[in-house]
Amino acid sequence: MAAPFSNVRLGPDVTSTSGDAYAGYLADGNISAFSLMHHSGIGGAPKYGVVSQQPVVGNIWDPFSRRSSPRSAPDEAEVGRYRSFLSNGVSVELAASENAGMISYQYPEGSQAHVVVDLTHFLPSNRGLGTGQRYVNGTISIGVDGRSHPSYMGSATYNNGWNLGVSWISPTKACEFVDEEMPEGSTIEGLADAAKQTWNSRVLSKLKADTEDPEVRRLLYSNLYGMPLMPTNRTGENPLWQSSEPYYDDIVTFWDTFRCKTPLMQVFLPLAYEEQIRSLIDIWRHDGYMPDGRSSNFNGRTQGGSNADNVMADAYVKGVTGDVDWNDGYHAMVKDAEVTPPNTRPDPSAPESSTAQGRGALPDWLNLGFVSTDYTRSVTRAVEYSVNDFALHQVAKGLGQVDDAAKYLNRSRNWRNQWNPQATARGFTGFLAPRHNNGSFTGQDPLSCYGCYWPNDFYQGLPWEYSFNPTHDMRTLIQYMGGTNEFIRRLNVTFEEGQGPQGQGTLFNGKNQVSYTTPYLYHFAGRQDLSVQKSRQFVRGGFGNGRGLPGNSDSGAMQSWLLWNMIGLYPITSQTTFLIGSPWFGMSIDLEGGKNLRITKEGSNEESAIYVQSLRVNGRVWNKNWLEWNDVFADGGTMEFVLGTEPSRWSFEGELPPSPASE
Repeated sequence: MAAPFSNVRLGPDVTSTSGDAYAGYLADGNISAFSLMHHSGIGGAPKYGVVSQQPVVGNIWDPFSRRSSPRSAPDEAEVGRYRSFLSNGVSVELAASENAGMISYQYPEGSQAHVVVDLTHFLPSNRGLGTGQRYVNGTISIGVDGRSHPSYMGSATYNNGWNLGVSWISPTKACEFVDEEMPEGSTIEGLADAAKQTWNSRVLSKLKADTEDPEVRRLLYSNLYGMPLMPTNRTGENPLWQSSEPYYDDIVTFWDTFRCKTPLMQVFLPLAYEEQIRSLIDIWRHDGYMPDGRSSNFNGRTQGGSNADNVMADAYVKGVTGDVDWNDGYHAMVKDAEVTPPNTRPDPSAPESSTAQGRGALPDWLNLGFVSTDYTRSVTRAVEYSVNDFALHQVAKGLGQVDDAAKYLNRSRNWRNQWNPQATARGFTGFLAPRHNNGSFTGQDPLSCYGCYWPNDFYQGLPWEYSFNPTHDMRTLIQYMGGTNEFIRRLNVTFEEGQGPQGQGTLFNGKNQVSYTTPYLYHFAGRQDLSVQKSRQFVRGGFGNGRGLPGNSDSGAMQSWLLWNMIGLYPITSQTTFLIGSPWFGMSIDLEGGKNLRITKEGSNEESAIYVQSLRVNGRVWNKNWLEWNDVFADGGTMEFVLGTEPSRWSFEGELPPSPASE
């Protein structure tokens, strides 16, 4: 149970032999505790699962024994309220506010009832990657609170010196949160009602859908709920420094979220988004670098580039101002682009350079113009450093830093130095490839990434997939791939069954961020209809009908991809460009400040009516397959779609989307 960006995320911790419980919950397995702190929708390794309780029936002979319990019935959940039913006869109800949680136990009549509070409890990792948590030490005291109720206070340290509690400042502050957010007389029902009001007013009411289809509405609002669960707003709860700036933690990670989630937050939650931009800058002021990932008040791990740069540029070009100090913001970005982070705590999976923050492979990037195999994740870093440098170009240009703007635009083209024109796969020539420090290519198969993880040259994606990623330089990429017709043909093969590695599946992996943008790249070749077709094809096979998400949420990234598809737009991060798809239904989006985006849909009511026949934007005939932020978001606007069951001339004609890094 959680509020948007809340400090407390109250829920069950489940143990199972089937895999790690990244956010505590698994559908199958035993419940080992109910904890106040969790991440939401992450990968890698579980985090938190602390400040926990477990109801126990009968004598407790050994308080240190693990007391996990099977379920007697499936868990039940709704906004603001959660229920679990344990095999020992105890039923458990949960509700939470921003910084506190309430747990209600119903024990079997006449039973000997206990609650075990175990500071040594946390979410373990069974993957053997060395990234799991460890308990170090802790203290707990039992007493009576100001309401004459039994109470306990405690704190604990888990691996790497992270002090955890409901408050990150002090037990006194934790008790203040309880008094403020759950005063005497609070009930599960009252807290659940308050949570519903919070979610409706702050998030769910921002998009009003015209459809009454229950499955579509369930899919829409479930995914809208999943978008703002992370990061954590810990303003006033930063134990490391005093500041008047907002403070957000649990950024997991911008590698996952910069394509879809952060642009969506600017639309739906602009005030919180501005706070997060300010928080990034303040982290740089005090910790030296902006994070790509951050949790428990520490930066790390950086999977590829310094992708906070992309988030910063996206906010800048779309007019986020408020109290943001953009001069400091630009200096923070320059630090990423020019200063190699010290490798003070080498990562066992990638010991050659820092994975905590910044760009660990920066020496190669500056000296060679590419990233060599001397560095792990070399090609992933090279592609992302290019996109990061384009982000710096955008902000430098806006701030009047003419020389810097030219330098970073030129550096953003360095992905081209990682292109091997001789690499071949599935009848196509030319792919991104690893290079030795002498400039020679390794000859890697474009259909294999040899593990696709920290020690490899490609992280969580095939060379085939990464080769579509320089979205700021699409005109050049299309030329490298043999021209428009060959580019379309290569995209088509990407989505064909049986074309994947070992002749199985597809080369498109929509479950992972490296492929998020790929279905929409047809726009750059004048085939908007195929962008709509391929993205809807993925939706039909991956979402809804009780299947949940097709891949990891990754802090709301997967939900945000689907929401953009429903809206009928797709953002190109660090640019003002939005690619036009087709909306699932008519809708009104509250942009705050009295502004509104109204989208209407006319034409055939058939499910196959997904193709744009015509479009008006703000009342004007619109023949481009893209628009810009200022067209419909800056001051609001209207989009009037006419849809049909077959592609029309509208999909093939009109000016192509910008390719700003192409000469």
